[in-house]
Amino acid sequence: MVGRGGGSGDRAAGGCRKTGVVMQGLTVLDRLGSQLRRLCDVVGMDPEAPLRLLTELLGEHGSRPLTEPPVWPSDVADDHTPVEFSIAWNEGEPPALRILAEAFAPVPSVRANALATDEFLRAQAARYGLSTRRLDAIRDLFDTATPHGDFVLWISLVFRNGRPPEFKVYFNPEVHGPEHSPAVVEQALDRLGLAEAYTRMVSHAVRPGELARADRLTFFALDLHDGPQARVKLYLSHHDAQAGDVARAAAVVDGVDPELVTEFCELAGRAERFTGRPLIGSYTITQGAERPNGYSVYVPIRSYVGDDREARERVLPMLARYRFDPAVLDRAIDAVTDRPLDDGVGLIAHVSLRLGPPRPGMTVYLSAEAYQVQPPRPLPMLA
Repeated sequence: MVGRGGGSGDRAAGGCRKTGVVMQGLTVLDRLGSQLRRLCDVVGMDPEAPLRLLTELLGEHGSRPLTEPPVWPSDVADDHTPVEFSIAWNEGEPPALRILAEAFAPVPSVRANALATDEFLRAQAARYGLSTRRLDAIRDLFDTATPHGDFVLWISLVFRNGRPPEFKVYFNPEVHGPEHSPAVVEQALDRLGLAEAYTRMVSHAVRPGELARADRLTFFALDLHDGPQARVKLYLSHHDAQAGDVARAAAVVDGVDPELVTEFCELAGRAERFTGRPLIGSYTITQGAERPNGYSVYVPIRSYVGDDREARERVLPMLARYRFDPAVLDRAIDAVTDRPLDDGVGLIAHVSLRLGPPRPGMTVYLSAEAYQVQPPRPLPMLA
């Protein structure tokens, strides 16, 4: 997810390129829908509900030709596709399929897109019986006529075989400016009765003097249900950090082994210091918790490899390390692209390790590359 690692700063050139050929005649929905249908097959899932939700999310913009440039420079993906796919491997259950998305208003803008995303959610709340109680309690904290940054509200859809879709929202804590993000997050958690867990997290996870600077609160995520495992997730982006900095930040969560975090960052990123897109840690907080009770680390692997073949070669042994089926990754890659992996970089965007409840495991994030394939690049020799 670009938002987890910061945007690439490049604007898509227009047109979908697969192995260098513009896909004439295809619409955005044609491209994303075919990818989603194949991904559903990878995880053994009926594609009907995922495709319906994708179609409603895209709205009228789904019918735009891929030969036209993106109607809005969404930060969900490097090429501004407003959708990112991911496969989540979980201990004790089959892999899940996930979508991160931004809905577009008829006339897109940061604030208008947030309203469009909220409208989509309201429709799904009626259809699936979602709870917006906690969302309603904090939404005003993230509302402003002049939002800072590239988004206000995104949505995550999770599909598990034989279950109704699950919904989660992502707010931008920096919507009033990075310097105001700690106050926004503290107020939101106080309203939800979780302020104590936040205080414990900040006191241990942030490098001294770096809150809202090198350590930035970049996402505030909320599950849209009221079950006992309903989560708030706080995301900290650690800019210019070493693996040890993130491992120390993870230690605030009971039962998390910091050495696993260090190992994961070093295997995925192979950098002494992560000076490109930042490492990210997320903290899970559930109702009644006095401190975070789950942790995930996200490595923006596309910033630390030369091409996607190298990214795949790093991720496969990590999946095997945690006893997950690596073959699922190859099937997922084949579902979203037919280009040679060494022809570009960014298809495999992020890789994450989840530690602690409710579902420890790994997730690999896959870009749709609907508009553009980022060319491979040489990497500097590490000292």
